Amino acid sequence: MAYTTIKKPGDYFNTKIYTGNGSTQNITGVGFQPDWIWIKNRDVTQWHFLFDAVRGVSKALFSNVTNAESTQSGTQTAFLSDGFTVGNDTASNGNGNGIVAWNWKAGNSAGSSNSDGSTNSTVSANTTAGFSVVKYAGNSGGSGYSATIGHGLGVKPSFMIIKNLTATVNWAVYHKSLNNGTNPEVKYLELNDSNAQLDDAGIFYDTAPTNSVFTVGTSDKTNEVNKNYIAYCFAEKQGYSKFGSYLGNGNADGPFVYTGFKPAFVIIKKTSATDNWVINDNKRVGYNVDNNELFANLSNTEDTNDVLDLVSNGFKIRHTAGRHNSSGATYVYMAFAEEPLIGDNPATAR
Repeated sequence: MAYTTIKKPGDYFNTKIYTGNGSTQNITGVGFQPDWIWIKNRDVTQWHFLFDAVRGVSKALFSNVTNAESTQSGTQTAFLSDGFTVGNDTASNGNGNGIVAWNWKAGNSAGSSNSDGSTNSTVSANTTAGFSVVKYAGNSGGSGYSATIGHGLGVKPSFMIIKNLTATVNWAVYHKSLNNGTNPEVKYLELNDSNAQLDDAGIFYDTAPTNSVFTVGTSDKTNEVNKNYIAYCFAEKQGYSKFGSYLGNGNADGPFVYTGFKPAFVIIKKTSATDNWVINDNKRVGYNVDNNELFANLSNTEDTNDVLDLVSNGFKIRHTAGRHNSSGATYVYMAFAEEPLIGDNPATAR
């Protein structure tokens, strides 16, 4: 049996670094048409801007705040076959600023109707890479109401990020490692906040996702009547993506986390206490131990602390900061591959 069906991870996820020109420019070299684009200006204090092909061009969300969807005509102005176009907004194209864009490939479309759940959804799915973009309308009418939403992946999602598009409320994040082992008792996180894991409280109706649907409860974060929602859903794919947890040891010789591939992108979040969402990738700066940080819940500029190594089969924590490595603390992560550990193009150490 092949170790992975994805021989070239860069066909489905890629980090693109570019310099803004303050006007307009095509950002190419992504390697595919991105269906989800997450942009952050690294050099100035600016919000994170998130775009997807299901909602359409210039429809922005912001991972660090609770704001509803907003049309930002000066930011992302087109999806291209090998990237995207940006306008003159500082967030996506500040003159002389270093900017990063993380790009994922879904179904390369605005999506199609999915009736797997009790509420119809619009889904753009890539079952090979285990990623779908899902849009749906809330139906909650009060206590006891829930809904199931088709996600199009064909296997259980391990990680989901959901945002109410029409109201100012927190993001909701599902991670398979947040479930404390009892049934029910699904926990959740908030992408825009540093909170530890929280009790479900109607977010996912204390129900884990299935191969075809995820369940939402009565919360305005996931299922308020007459509100629209977007969900980014991820299933784990061997040799390409990994969603797991680890325990901190409080030592500069920190935990090693095995992923089975050389990571191109890692997000880490402490779940047992308050701390920031940390983003590392293989392009900023791109060699061990100098892998710079950004924070999904903050508008801060890039942090140049040396915190982790990206190696051929996982990542190694090299810092004692609480956001990565408090002694006895629990952390969850999501990781995507630069190269698989074995296969036609096996990973090598950096």
